[in-house]
Amino acid sequence: MRCPYCGSLDDKVIESRTMANGESIRRRRVCSACGYRFTSYEHIEEKPFMVVKRDGRRQPFDRSKLSKGIERALEKRPVASAMVDAVVNEIEDAAIIASKGAREISTAELGELVLERLHRLDKVAYIRFASVYRQFSNLEEFLAEVKKLETDNQPL
Repeated sequence: MRCPYCGSLDDKVIESRTMANGESIRRRRVCSACGYRFTSYEHIEEKPFMVVKRDGRRQPFDRSKLSKGIERALEKRPVASAMVDAVVNEIEDAAIIASKGAREISTAELGELVLERLHRLDKVAYIRFASVYRQFSNLEEFLAEVKKLETDNQPL
């Protein structure tokens, strides 16, 4: 580390302390050339989890945006808000696993994860979300999705 007083690169750590619940380290240093004492801090730099939009743009994953979309689909449905948080956690975990360490996921993959969870949770919310996500342009597409939902629920 460069001494802020003389610019020398020769220093010695005389004390280290963990700070902020282990999130950073504070180090007291002394310059070997001039004896000046100074403090440095180390922090973990994490790459944010990114979402790749349809047009190729990348945006940081926004948990609140995901939560808002799911809440909108579940509006006036008999589902507890704690369940919404659990679904959002489940989707976030699944998205990170699906990214296979790349730290990014496409909106298409993320949307399919949401649809999968909503399909299990509430069929009306599933149809609401699907109609927006899949951009139904006419009644036939909407009815086809409902019919598909009906056949999925038939006992074997």
